[in-house]
Amino acid sequence: MLMKANGIQMNYEISGKQEVQTVMLSHSLGSSLVMWHPQMDLLEPYFVVLRYDTRGHGRSEAPKGPYTLELFGEDVIGLLDALEIDKVHFVGLSMGGMIGQCLALNHPNRLHSLILCDTSSIVTKEGQPAIQERIDTARNRGMQALVGPTMERWFTPSFISKNPPGLGIIRKQFLATPVEGYIGCNEAIRKLNYRDQLSGIKLPTLILVGEDDPGTPVAAAQAIHERIKNSKLVIIPSARHLSNVEQPKVFNEALLGFLRSL
Repeated sequence: MLMKANGIQMNYEISGKQEVQTVMLSHSLGSSLVMWHPQMDLLEPYFVVLRYDTRGHGRSEAPKGPYTLELFGEDVIGLLDALEIDKVHFVGLSMGGMIGQCLALNHPNRLHSLILCDTSSIVTKEGQPAIQERIDTARNRGMQALVGPTMERWFTPSFISKNPPGLGIIRKQFLATPVEGYIGCNEAIRKLNYRDQLSGIKLPTLILVGEDDPGTPVAAAQAIHERIKNSKLVIIPSARHLSNVEQPKVFNEALLGFLRSL
């Protein structure tokens, strides 16, 4: 469904149990709300489940960038206000986890809890060239030139070799991502710098990371875990960046266990 929020049309889907707390799911760069399909059967019996397409992705508008993480945070608040939802458990993977940190720092009163998956709290000077290369490739050669290397970062070789249906869905969505939106979101990601503020997050926090994630590795998750007091860290074996897709059973058990413990 489409809803006007923070000045743009945002696409969202809402499902699950009624009159209970809401779990909000925020996807990675180059994906969309379809990324969360492996979690839906698990969450819907217990929660209202709100998925949305980040600005520049899926069926949400892709206005000319660059964007900022703070803008993404305001998009979330605008959508929650439009839907008259006061507070959510916020689950963000990769770029979604960066948005989650932004919300926890700037709008903690809108969150019950924070779940950060395969994400980072800072992009260092050394990480800038890789982002610039992605931007240049998308601008000059389109998403097709990026899909192969991206799938290799997102999934282990054994998962790719099995070619499960979920892989095709993720690949198709990546190719459908608007170039303008992809570039705008990369511009937001390259400015990520929340690490020194993380000790200010007092929300119940779960951190999930694929054991073999090359883009936001275990060390990045540990750095977040060390700074958010009383946070819980779970390392998911045999998974790269999209751990929720590659190892849904382990991911789901950790996620639901955490949410139901609150």
